[in-house]
Amino acid sequence: MDLKELRRQRRSRFMGSMLPYVGYVIKSGVAMLLLLVLIVFSAWYTALLRDTPADLPIRWIMLILLLPAAVHSSFRTYLQSPDTVFLLPQGHRMREYFAPAWVSGNVWKILRLAFILITLWPLYIRTDDSPKQLLLTAVVLIAVKLLSSYGLWREIAMLSRPAAAGLRLLRWAVGGLMIGAWLWQPSLRALIFIVILAAAYLAALSVPNRHGVPWERLIATERNQGTRALMMLGWFVDVPGREQRVYGRRYLSRWGGGIAWRRDSAYRFLLTKSFARGDIFGIVMRMAVLALLLVWWNRASYAGSGIYLFFLFLTGIQLSALRKLHSESFWLTVYPLPAGSKGDNTTQFIFRTQLVLVLVLGWPFLFTLGERPLPAIGSLLAGALLAYFFKVYMKRKALDPDDDL
Repeated sequence: MDLKELRRQRRSRFMGSMLPYVGYVIKSGVAMLLLLVLIVFSAWYTALLRDTPADLPIRWIMLILLLPAAVHSSFRTYLQSPDTVFLLPQGHRMREYFAPAWVSGNVWKILRLAFILITLWPLYIRTDDSPKQLLLTAVVLIAVKLLSSYGLWREIAMLSRPAAAGLRLLRWAVGGLMIGAWLWQPSLRALIFIVILAAAYLAALSVPNRHGVPWERLIATERNQGTRALMMLGWFVDVPGREQRVYGRRYLSRWGGGIAWRRDSAYRFLLTKSFARGDIFGIVMRMAVLALLLVWWNRASYAGSGIYLFFLFLTGIQLSALRKLHSESFWLTVYPLPAGSKGDNTTQFIFRTQLVLVLVLGWPFLFTLGERPLPAIGSLLAGALLAYFFKVYMKRKALDPDDDL
């Protein structure tokens, strides 16, 4: 059996299943709006380079933006449930199957890392007192990326899940220390520290016992990767066969418990619980934390208002995916929901969640009311207006007879 050819065929089938939706993404108004946002960001960034603030914390900005790009890793193995039977005899040869997955996963993420680095570099060399060389910085970041990818692969194969969780935290800590050392310390001292830390991290990875081939975990990881790709396409077009990943977030278990158990609020209860345990909640929270930090640093300028509205728009796109969350649920066709309650509950839930984000992300503007009252109040009003526009858009989609909400 040619394992490399098997993976290539599976990858081709998956990409072929995505191609029919590309046209809808290109024609989508949301995609054009994202292009417009990119143009506006380019103009803002050019203006920032011409008039760079003297006290800009560029090293912290570099660390915050480069750390996720360098440490976050993932692989597309295209494994399926029947492989635990039919590919099990090939377990000793699966390195041939996984090698292309590891290479392709790193290549694309290194390109993403290089794009972020090149975008930040003009701002970095203008504001840092002793900037590093671009080539050496790229080499260090690529080394962190490869080390993190290797660490992720070892984490997946570990027998103990608590050990894997601990090493996941260690992977992020090691990546942050390496990048921080390179940005803040002299080059030679930073390189020595990075080499010693990498050796210690590799030694820690070799301690826990691990599976030869973690079939079930790799299959579950691949299923989640495919679901995430379909969810992204779901922003633009109705994609059948999507599967919601469920997270056991016990600290949110009481959220929605106070909703009255009535027919007209039944779907609101289901949507609240699904949002609290789904992928979209985690994505929105990560974006909100990043937005809050950036808005806080730029709260006294119009750049902060632009960042504020930009992230509200992105979170609105993420929340709009809730429209299709249970579009193929069999039980919703059995339970006697009132006509239109599903669309109304979804619209109200998204609108209220966005209003909460408007207040939370706009909190730093409250500290500028004394110096800049009009821009601060105007930013908050613009955020509320953007949330209202999303509400109107959601209502129109709910009334569309061709839209299966």
